[in-house]
Amino acid sequence: MLIAVVGDSISAGSPLWDPDPAVRATIAAPDERSQWQWWAARSEPQLAFRTRAVYGKRTDEIAAFLDDVVDGADALVVQGGINDIAQGRDVELAAADLRAIVERARASGLPVALADVLPWPGGDERAAGEIERLNTLVHAIGGVVPLPFHDTLAPLGTKWSDDGDHPSVEGHRLLGESAARALLQLEL
Repeated sequence: MLIAVVGDSISAGSPLWDPDPAVRATIAAPDERSQWQWWAARSEPQLAFRTRAVYGKRTDEIAAFLDDVVDGADALVVQGGINDIAQGRDVELAAADLRAIVERARASGLPVALADVLPWPGGDERAAGEIERLNTLVHAIGGVVPLPFHDTLAPLGTKWSDDGDHPSVEGHRLLGESAARALLQLEL
């Protein structure tokens, strides 16, 4: 099952991995285990991933990645939203972007899994409130298999992140195993 993935640095595997070989060449010690997709495929070997995810991108920018990955894919994972919050963009706009990506993929016949926004250990109270607001809006988007990224990591406090922004290898492992279970629920 080929899963197309669009997203930001969380799906790119920052800070230790990136799907772009040119970016990966700039990482001192790249580690492919720093990508939730690696762990999902390890957990469920029938899953393969094609990813277009870029550090710092907002949901409106992630929408442009869709055509780069969907050709021949069996399903799509959409992940994003934290950069909208970090850059002070209205979460209503971020949710509308995510909804539009989902609708576009579904109109082309692709089943979609939609990740909610992770907790942000390096964020402030405003960011925490905006994450909660955006996740409420994300959870209201119908016709998707939810990827519960937030609830997978939130019980761990800050132990899932090495840099306060991105999952550690262990955080990516937890996300990948959770995603694998959810992705098996997609109706292909």
